[in-house]
Amino acid sequence: MIEVYTDGASSGNPGLSGAGIYIKTGGRTHEYSFPLGILSNHEAEFHAVIKALGICRRHFPAEILSFRSDSRVVVDVIEKGYTKNKTFLPLLEKINEEADHFPHFFIKWIPEKKNGNADKLARKAIHL
Repeated sequence: MIEVYTDGASSGNPGLSGAGIYIKTGGRTHEYSFPLGILSNHEAEFHAVIKALGICRRHFPAEILSFRSDSRVVVDVIEKGYTKNKTFLPLLEKINEEADHFPHFFIKWIPEKKNGNADKLARKAIHL
């Protein structure tokens, strides 16, 4: 099983945004930072999950994925598989499309203090 921690950050809301992804697998860790352009903080959080799924598809195909996010909005939308928000809907559809490539995809909410590595990477991405 692959543990994936994601976070999005935005300098302003909306503002310059970044995604941070911290992956733990087999005793090894992998770190990624992606600048995202001008987005809201919530949008950046969704994009972090999408970027992480793409990384997992390339490097960890056919693995069980256990995602963690400190965004209640993202976790709730993904778990329910539904949103009325027209901005989030295409992002949810992309997440579902990417998640279908894996045997199992789980996401759970964690407090911010347990997501420090991904947060640091997301903030770094804003300045790349």
